[in-house]
Amino acid sequence: MAKLERLDIKQLRVFQALLREQNASRAAGQLGLTQQAVSEQLKKLRDIFGDRLFLRKTHGLVPTPLAQSLAPKVDGILLELQRLLTPQEFDPAAVQGTFVISATDYAQQIVLPALLAELRREAPGLKIVVRDFEIDTLHTLMESNHVNLAIAFPDYLPESYPSRHLFSDRHVCMTSKHSSIADQSVTLAEIARHPNIIASPSRPNLKGSLDDWFKAQGLARNIAISAPCFSVVPAYLEATDSVAFLPARAITGGELVELALEALPEPFDVTAAWHPRYNDDPLHQWVVTQLIDVTG
Repeated sequence: MAKLERLDIKQLRVFQALLREQNASRAAGQLGLTQQAVSEQLKKLRDIFGDRLFLRKTHGLVPTPLAQSLAPKVDGILLELQRLLTPQEFDPAAVQGTFVISATDYAQQIVLPALLAELRREAPGLKIVVRDFEIDTLHTLMESNHVNLAIAFPDYLPESYPSRHLFSDRHVCMTSKHSSIADQSVTLAEIARHPNIIASPSRPNLKGSLDDWFKAQGLARNIAISAPCFSVVPAYLEATDSVAFLPARAITGGELVELALEALPEPFDVTAAWHPRYNDDPLHQWVVTQLIDVTG
C-alpha cells in the first residue's frame, strides 16, 4: 500500500512518454515539462518499482524488460482514467433504473399521460414511479433522493431549486348543464353566493386557491364542498347544483358548461423543479427535455 500511495498520474504519464519517445528531452517537450522534472519523476518511478526502467544509450533511452511488461498495463490505466473524464453518450434505450415523479393531481391528469408515453417509447427499461404531490414533505423527499422531479404550481415548489416553466393555464367557471344557472347570465357576485366546489389536494379544508382573488373583488365564496383532486369535481358538479373554477386544460367531455363572467382570475403557471444534485445527470436532463417537448 505504501508504494501505491507514492504513485500518481503524472508519473504514469512520464513513463508512457519515455516509452514512446525513448528520449528524455522529447518526452519533456511532449508533456510540457522541463527535462529536469522528467528526470525527477523517473527517479521516483525507479524507486517505486525497484528497477531502472530506462537505460541510457548513445541516442536516448532503452526500456528494461520490466518497463516493457508494464507498458500495456500503464496504457490501460491511463485510458480508463481518460474515460472517466469523457462525457458518455446518453442512450435512453439502454437506460435501466427507476425515476420518481411527484405531481399534483392536475399535472397527473394533464402532463403525465403524454410524458409517460414518450418515456415508455424511448426508454422501455426505465421504471417510472408517480407519487402524489405532498407539499409539506416535498423538500425532505427531494433532499433524501426519494423524488427526482416535481411538477406543480410555482407556489408549491421550493424557490431555491432549479426549475423550468412548462406552460400556463387559466381557470374557468363551470357547472353542470343540468344546474339551475346553466342557461342564465350570472354575475361574479352571484357565483360567489352559489354553492362552490373546490379542489384541495394538499390539505383537506374549505380554503381554495382563488379565495384571495375573490376577496380582491370584494367577495367571499360560499364553499360547499372540498374535493381531494380536480378529476372528481366534474362528477360532483353533475350530482349537485353547484359551480367550480377548473383549469381549462382539465375539462373534458360535454357534460359541463362554462359560465361567462365579467372577470376571471389571472392565468397560472405549471412548473417542473428538481434538486440541484441532478443538474448534470444525463438521465434527468433527458427526462426534462422530453417533458418540455410534450408540453409544448
